[in-house]
Amino acid sequence: MTASFSVAENPCVPARTSHGHEMLSLRQLLTRAHRIEDVALPLPPAQSSLLRILTVITARLTELDDPHLPRATWTRRRNELLQAGHGFDPDTIDTYLNAHVFDLFDPHRPFLQDPRLRTQCVKWAGVNALAWGRPAGNNTVWRTGDHSDRTPHPLPSHEAFWHLLIHHYYGPSGRCSTRTVPGFHPAKDPGLSSGPLRSTLSFHPQGRTLYETLLLHLTPSPGDTEDLDEPAHTPDACPWEEDLPDLLAPPPPLTWPGRLLTGRSRHAVLLEPDPAGAHVTDAYLTWATFHPRQPAADPHHIIDTQPGKDAAQRDVPRRADADRALWRDLDALLLAGDETTGSRRPTVFATLNDLPDTVQDHLRVWVCGFDQDPKVNNRLWYTALTPPLWNWAQNSDPQAAARIAATRTAAESYAALLAKLTTTAWQSTLNPRNNNARPARRGRTPPCRWTRAALAAYWPAAETTFWELIHAGAPGDDIRPAFARTAVAALRTATRDDLIRHPHAGPALARAVITLRAAASDRPRTPGERRGHP
Repeated sequence: MTASFSVAENPCVPARTSHGHEMLSLRQLLTRAHRIEDVALPLPPAQSSLLRILTVITARLTELDDPHLPRATWTRRRNELLQAGHGFDPDTIDTYLNAHVFDLFDPHRPFLQDPRLRTQCVKWAGVNALAWGRPAGNNTVWRTGDHSDRTPHPLPSHEAFWHLLIHHYYGPSGRCSTRTVPGFHPAKDPGLSSGPLRSTLSFHPQGRTLYETLLLHLTPSPGDTEDLDEPAHTPDACPWEEDLPDLLAPPPPLTWPGRLLTGRSRHAVLLEPDPAGAHVTDAYLTWATFHPRQPAADPHHIIDTQPGKDAAQRDVPRRADADRALWRDLDALLLAGDETTGSRRPTVFATLNDLPDTVQDHLRVWVCGFDQDPKVNNRLWYTALTPPLWNWAQNSDPQAAARIAATRTAAESYAALLAKLTTTAWQSTLNPRNNNARPARRGRTPPCRWTRAALAAYWPAAETTFWELIHAGAPGDDIRPAFARTAVAALRTATRDDLIRHPHAGPALARAVITLRAAASDRPRTPGERRGHP
């Protein structure tokens, strides 16, 4: 008997419903999308990846992937689907899913895999290399558990599906299993290059149901751009909708939405099942292409512009940083952005101002970040869910959007001032004869103990201050004093014990408190205006 596990038919995606959590197949997920609150994968990067795949399937089911639809027609059709709220057509779902192979262990076209690896690779990578979080190879075991390369535990097939998604989107670069391709004789093995979402931050609009969420993920055809090829020249397709790629030929140009959202993987994977198909016991992991990466902007990324760099490297997606609170990126979502702001909000938010009021009023944003280095090290993945916020967007309420931007800027400026003053106070405490000592330049030395503790206390409190100011609709004159109080409280919390131990700490900290409070009353000066010279 041939092993089989079709993600279209077998439960593989946890979903949150009004009755609790259920494990559903893709067919059940799409059929019941209007009655499901959300998908709830325990691995956030897998959920962010799956949402991109479901977005393309949604575009196919609703025919909103038609590149010839005028923008107004596209918007009207999506709004009609949102207002109807009866879900996707079951017959259309069946027609689409039956037309393609979604079996993880199909011998000829396994879903999101390359069966040629069975003959082109001589060495398995091991199931531990597939499963994110398990030790593999010579890596030290940092987490508790009994996983090792000598006794690898099989991975349930539905969990292997989640890890397969993460490899395609967030996979590492570096060495991998050697792959021998007929006609390709490189001087050295090309190795892996990182996945298209590696170390990035993704922003996903979220509605009241999964059906709403998937429709909100859609974007209209971008038309003629430098990054995407005209659909008339290159038919759009997802990996499961076309034949295996010719590894020697250049990849087809990126097209919308299939290749943009699902066709940029740099990794080739092949899963080895047990006889029943219930578990994955081994896996091949190697490179999928040796051709250069095609430039493209993911529609769920904030794009930061670096003016000093070449045009090809000027725009980069905002990086995930586990030490940075997600509310600090809120104004980048709500403000339209241009070349003067240094950032552009995700493309997926560009059409949300045209939504029906009932949908827009409940729109939240689910954020997924995976803090990784560019190569192999994975630090932490994290998520956040905003309150309904789109009525504060620049197009809907310019004053609210501007207030959010000003509040976030004030929070950032007080964090910088707090770090500077605590460093100065620390140096003055240790060397009281030189109270005017200037702190070392940023980046040359690590922050002192007071600075680390003060910032650790400041940022959680600053988030509370931020939301209190936003919900209260505080005028501009109240913003800086509020963060001054927050910074002073953080400084006192971080240094309370040292006031007793260090006799010179009191005067040094008093000077810091006076400076923080004085900064709250400083009137913002116009360019060219000097202090004391209006």
